[in-house]
Amino acid sequence: MSTMKAMRKTRYLLTKASDYEMFFCTSFNAICRNSYIKEFFTIISRLGDGIFWYIIMLGIPIILGIESLNISLHMLTASIVAYLVYKLIKSNTKRPRPFSKNQDITLGGRVLDKYSFPSGHTLHAVNFTIILLSYFPQLAFVLIPFSTLVALSRVALGLHYPTDVICGTLLGTAIALFSCSIFLTV
Repeated sequence: MSTMKAMRKTRYLLTKASDYEMFFCTSFNAICRNSYIKEFFTIISRLGDGIFWYIIMLGIPIILGIESLNISLHMLTASIVAYLVYKLIKSNTKRPRPFSKNQDITLGGRVLDKYSFPSGHTLHAVNFTIILLSYFPQLAFVLIPFSTLVALSRVALGLHYPTDVICGTLLGTAIALFSCSIFLTV
């Protein structure tokens, strides 16, 4: 199947999925009518923009010494690959965000671009979490809940459909595992 034909089929499937997922989007978005919950998810989502991950990336060699620079380089390399994959998919699928398709959904966060598929926040959160856990498994109690909250925040704030988050999770996992197979065997 040609690439263009595959993209058209993917767009069609995403359009059909959007119709089925809208119930989940509106239901989950409704919890953000509580201002405290909305503020909580807004903060989590904002940290998921990269702030949390870049602080960790910069902090590792500062705290653990220059010999740990390879961990930050691993994160940086994987994030570049993740970004390129994310941009390629997003620019070809062009799935409108839930808040733009349904007036019952209140936008609760900052919109970085026009389209929703896949969730880049989730992709990067999962990617970085898996990489960091391969070096520091003892941080699971912080990283796994944080990544989960980032993913949930994207749906709660009306920015993504559940399938955007699921696909972001799968892509982040695949990229992290591939990068670990390279960086951890060198």
